[in-house]
Amino acid sequence: MIEIDGVEYLTANEAAALLGVKRETLYAYASRGRLRSYRRGIRRERLYRRSDIEALLRLQPAAGQGDDLPLPKAESWIPFTS
Repeated sequence: MIEIDGVEYLTANEAAALLGVKRETLYAYASRGRLRSYRRGIRRERLYRRSDIEALLRLQPAAGQGDDLPLPKAESWIPFTS
């Protein structure tokens, strides 16, 4: 975790692990506008606000309603556009 001006950011690996998805799925969320990523410096490294990741986690079913189900795949709730 990285803190910048009091805001917590996660690396792609950290964000994907917290969501329980692959990095490719995380990138799909960002490319389709469901999650915002931030470039760090001049490198290609992308960061994700921890609060945004936690907001995605709240989309999971409530307790007792499929607790064992992972966050849905991007394809199931993000419209595909070509």
